[in-house]
Amino acid sequence: MIPSLLPTYNRTQFSFSHGEGAWLVAEDGSRYLDLGAGIAVNALGHAHPALVAALTEQAGKLWHVSNLYSIPEQQALADKLVEKTFADTVFFTNSGTEACELAVKMARKYWFDHGQPEKTDIITFEGSFHGRSSAGIAAAGSEKMTRGFGPLLPGFVHLPFGDHDALQAAIIDTVGAILIEPVQGEGGIRPVPDQCLKGLRDLCDAKGILLIFDEVQCGMGRTGKLFAHEWAGVTPDIMMVAKGIGGGFPLGAVLATEEAASGMTAGTHGSTYGGNPLACAVGNAVMDIVAEDAFLDEVGRKAGLLRQKLEGLVAGHPTVFEWVRGSGLMLGLKCVVPNTDVVAAGYGEHLLTVGAADNVVRLLPPLTITEDEIAQAVDRLDRAATSLEKSAA
Repeated sequence: MIPSLLPTYNRTQFSFSHGEGAWLVAEDGSRYLDLGAGIAVNALGHAHPALVAALTEQAGKLWHVSNLYSIPEQQALADKLVEKTFADTVFFTNSGTEACELAVKMARKYWFDHGQPEKTDIITFEGSFHGRSSAGIAAAGSEKMTRGFGPLLPGFVHLPFGDHDALQAAIIDTVGAILIEPVQGEGGIRPVPDQCLKGLRDLCDAKGILLIFDEVQCGMGRTGKLFAHEWAGVTPDIMMVAKGIGGGFPLGAVLATEEAASGMTAGTHGSTYGGNPLACAVGNAVMDIVAEDAFLDEVGRKAGLLRQKLEGLVAGHPTVFEWVRGSGLMLGLKCVVPNTDVVAAGYGEHLLTVGAADNVVRLLPPLTITEDEIAQAVDRLDRAATSLEKSAA
């Protein structure tokens, strides 16, 4: 008999009653150090006072009116994002996968309005993840996500990760955009080198096509910059954002230049809930903290500390781990043993991590994690690795 919750997740046995910063507390009172942060969502940890206050205050005033009306909280958040980024305009969604849908529509509408409706193809890359919608799975193209869900939305060209020759050859007259994550998340914490992002920008400029960045997982301060592409000193034409922007409240956005968004006029897109007062009140509180230079500098400092400790961990357990990769507080441990074993051993040490492709364990702690909590996390990983070594002996 099918359960009342559709069984599309292999859930653990854990159930948590509440959270405090980098910690989750189970029903029995036991505490778990959370290095998953809701898969990079809880950027400021659990129950951050500023977010609780913003949500509580807004909940007592107004929850929802729809986008038929002006929403001051939405306008304020859009203004902050425009001020801090390349973008001229913002559309708010409820999730990253909805942001993907709009990014695809925006790129195709751009070329339609510019008299080149044949330029519908969007280049994407092996290992990518752009959500679970029809456009999202078609964009990623992996059999794991697409099998059984055909016919797939056409118009995506899938290339190997890092194959520059294949990229050059793929740009033909029907290509209108390139879509890429500056740091792949689900694909195994694979950063795109800065020089490659610069090369993509130069290529798009030379060929006259749009560049779309998916910063759903790597954005909102996770790499030590507000957005990961800033490290390369380049900007996209369109960008997908979600996860950390709401600090745990469902919120996403598409940011774009005026030129790229020129086709999206009244009636071309919409969202009943997107950018409602509750979501944007929380989003404003997140931006007020995360976008500050001092906060981002601190993320970078703590990221360096965590990475240094993880390098020592890898050196001490060569039969469990191969190497560390990633950027900022978006790090991955490439494993020798199955990554699922490492995640499970972490549970035994009251440590929560997240698996990813390429046999990687993702470490995505709250950006507010403390030095002491970083030390505790690595100690628990060390004990987990030791237990796996003993079980293999």
